[in-house]
Order: sequence, then C-alpha cells, then structure tokens
Amino acid sequence: MNPAPRALPGTFDAIGATPLLRLAKLEAGLGGGELWAKCEWHNPGGSVKDRAALGIVRAAFAQGALGAGRRLLDATSGNTGISYAMLGAVFGFGVTLVLPANASLERRKILATYGAELVLTDPMLGMDAAIATARRLAAAEPARYFHGDQYGNAANWRAHYEGTGVEILSQTANRITHFIAGLGTSGTFVGTTRRLREQLPQVRCVAVIPDSPYHGLEGLKHMPTACQPAIWDAALADEILEVGTEVAQEMLLRLARTEGLLVGPSSAAALVAARRLMRRDGPGVYVTVFPDNGLKYLGEPLFALDREFEERAERASRSED
Repeated sequence: MNPAPRALPGTFDAIGATPLLRLAKLEAGLGGGELWAKCEWHNPGGSVKDRAALGIVRAAFAQGALGAGRRLLDATSGNTGISYAMLGAVFGFGVTLVLPANASLERRKILATYGAELVLTDPMLGMDAAIATARRLAAAEPARYFHGDQYGNAANWRAHYEGTGVEILSQTANRITHFIAGLGTSGTFVGTTRRLREQLPQVRCVAVIPDSPYHGLEGLKHMPTACQPAIWDAALADEILEVGTEVAQEMLLRLARTEGLLVGPSSAAALVAARRLMRRDGPGVYVTVFPDNGLKYLGEPLFALDREFEERAERASRSED
C-alpha cells in the first residue's frame, strides 16, 4: 500500500459539503414544488469533478498505482483535468491531460497555471477521440503513466455515493422526491442515485443529455451516439430527458438575471429538465446539480457583448418557460 501524502487543510479537505440553494424565483407556476440546486463550484477546483478526481487519486495511491515518478494521465473536457492538475500540485505528481483542441481558453490557461501537460485532439471528433488517445498513450507507456480513466473508474461514482448523495439526503432532511443530473462520465448520476435509492427507494432519478450529437453543452454526452462510459448504468435512470443547446443557453441567461447565479451550460440544461419535471409531476422536492459556474465559458460566442447578446438576455429574463 502506498497512501497519498498528507496535504495541508484548505486543499482536498475543502472538497465536498457544497451548498444546496433554493431557486425560489424559478418555482413560480410549476405546480407548487420546491426547486433546489447543489452548487458544485464551491469546491476548490471550481467544479463537481473535484469529488471524482480525489476519489480516483486516493484509490490510485492506495493501490500503489500512482507516485514514485508516475504521471496521472486522462482524457478530459476540462473540469476533471483542472481537478487532477490541482491535486497533482498538492501531492507532487505530474499530470498529462488529453482534451479536444476547442476546450475553452479559460480552461487551458487554468491547466497551464497548475503545470499540467496538455495533449490536444481533433475538436471535430469530440471527447471520444480524446478518450481513445489517452488509452493509446497509457498502453504505450505503462511504466510512465497511471491512467485515471474517469469514464471507467469505479472510484468516480463511489465519490458521489459516499459524498454527494449523503449530503443531499442530509440537506433535504430526506424529503427529496426527484433527483436530476446531466450525463458526462455519468459518475455524478450513478453514485448519487445509488445512495439516494438505498435510503429512499421511491425517489425519481432523471438523467439529462443533449438533444443532438452536435451540441454546445460542454461536459455532457449524447449517450445514444457516443461511446458510453463503462461506469454508466442505464437501469438506474427512471427516464432520460433531452435538452437543446439554445434552450439551455436561454436558461443560463435567465438564471443569471433572476437568481444572480452565473452557471455553466450543463447546469442550465439540468435546470431546464428539472423545471419540465416540476410542471409535469407537481408538488415535490426537486434537486439538481450545478457542476460548475460560468466563468470558464466567458470566451464563448454566447457571451459576446453586443446588442444581440443584450436582447437575448433580456428575453430570457422575462421568459415564462
């Protein structure tokens, strides 16, 4: 056994225990239910991926797979990579990340600041190409790399089983009736759902995906056409809702101008799905996960400071849907 070296409090000790906020202004006219969001950007790395990354790193140290000069290697769309790079800086291991070349400039700058090595893949081939490249590099140099494999590593979903799900049960006093989360690696949905169902077998768990293989919801997978993560368990989902990019973008702007929360596109997509469920299913306690905030996306075309942006934001803030 090779346990992870101890870090000072304020780094990985700050991961988890994120706030659950009620979105009261967005409940109106939806059947009398409560709408809550778990705000994961309060993690020190800025996203929900801190949970999975820490779980993967801890398991790797415990198994002797990381340390002694081996680098952590994985494919990422950005957030998990940031979490890995942060933990690499804390624990002193090197990090090599494979990501599509169209990952936002903000994310690439953050990764570079932490000292991660980047391998960029064809943006037109999406995350599937990045995953394949990471697997190829790991197979070619097994002595150099520990492959984190966030899409296939059970430590990913276990982090949410042991953390996110437990927190939601406590924060809602076991009143949760609906859980809604987007699918990327699927770790958040799988782990949280398994924990919730142990305590509350009747809770309805709904997964959210983009409505097309070609979408702008970074971090989410269109499961019917993508390479499905090995940790994904479709039997856990009561249903899967599809959300369009433009609808999610409108909700992103509306949330910023009504609740004062600037979130990422995948968070907005989950919120769209949660509101649809509230309108359909009526009273209940609806909890979704906001994986990150919007600061890493400000270089995207959506946020162009022009008349079109302002008009779109104003329409979104007045929207009833």
